[in-house]
Amino acid sequence: MDKSNIMTKPSKRSPLQKYGALAILVSLLVLLPFIVAVLDGQPFSDMLASQPGQSKFIQGLFIEIFLLAVFAISYDLVLGITGLLSFGHSMFFAVGAYGAGILLKNMGWSLLPTVGAVIILGILQALLFGVVLPRVTGLTFALVTLGLATVFDILVKSRELAAFTGGDVGLQGIPRPDFLNPNTERLRFYYLILAFALLVYLFYRRFVDSPTGRVCIAARENENRAKMLGYNTFYFKLVALTIASITAALAGMFYTIFQPIVSPEVANLGFTVNGLLMILIGGIGTLSGPMLGAAVFKLMDFYFSKWFGENASFIIGAIYVTIVLFLPYGIVGTWKTRQFDFVKGWRALLDRLRRAAK
Repeated sequence: MDKSNIMTKPSKRSPLQKYGALAILVSLLVLLPFIVAVLDGQPFSDMLASQPGQSKFIQGLFIEIFLLAVFAISYDLVLGITGLLSFGHSMFFAVGAYGAGILLKNMGWSLLPTVGAVIILGILQALLFGVVLPRVTGLTFALVTLGLATVFDILVKSRELAAFTGGDVGLQGIPRPDFLNPNTERLRFYYLILAFALLVYLFYRRFVDSPTGRVCIAARENENRAKMLGYNTFYFKLVALTIASITAALAGMFYTIFQPIVSPEVANLGFTVNGLLMILIGGIGTLSGPMLGAAVFKLMDFYFSKWFGENASFIIGAIYVTIVLFLPYGIVGTWKTRQFDFVKGWRALLDRLRRAAK
């Protein structure tokens, strides 16, 4: 590995090759509310007016998928691209969710200042995680991030802050801007979150293909060699953490506007584990894979719970284990490599996780 190889950009492909499938997918998602309305026999006028119906329900379901997709891709930037094993990634999302809720409800702020404040909060928490970067690595870094996230989880559930955070029951009664109220302006909110998820993906893709992103990948593969070539990997990791933190916090803010209640579950370890599961389902380090993994995760969780009730958890768990066992590269990773070599895939997955834990 030499310096010129790190800075070399991936081979160029035509725009059709790079974005053809994405354009088709986005077009389908844009038309989805209208397609569902036609299949449900609902007039477009009722759908545009956010009247109850199957189209409004599907819009709500996919809004949750888009927000989870942003959370998952932000985690993939930290773990899959940069190689930082973090057990506190839920804090990035939860800070945005609770920060926006407190500012909108308790402080009476409007949406635009709240967006600015959430971005600042995202930067601050990335700097908080970055403080320990030069001192700890691998599994120790993971445990430190878990400790920071656990402290935040305890704070939002504490009685002392219950007037602001809602304690164990969650933050409720958050006012929403009329033009983005998901109850009365569901279609507008759907398109906003779709655009947000798309812009995040395109930005992440551009970042990974940039010289900064290439150094992040080099640090993941062999940090010592990257340092020998003159790169201070700390700053590159901090940039990746900051980008992931801001985007996850913005996703948390939109979650607060969409949901009637901000549940404290978004701040605990389980939410981070869900993000890790989305990455493994879709494909670690692929960017598009975690977003697909978020869709698979949410759709299975909803429909299996609806169809199988209490037995859904067992069935979903068995499917997850099957995916991880037989698609160790993830869905997108396996598709890109065109490889179904399970042994090689498991070795590659374990090797990447081992490097992150060192």
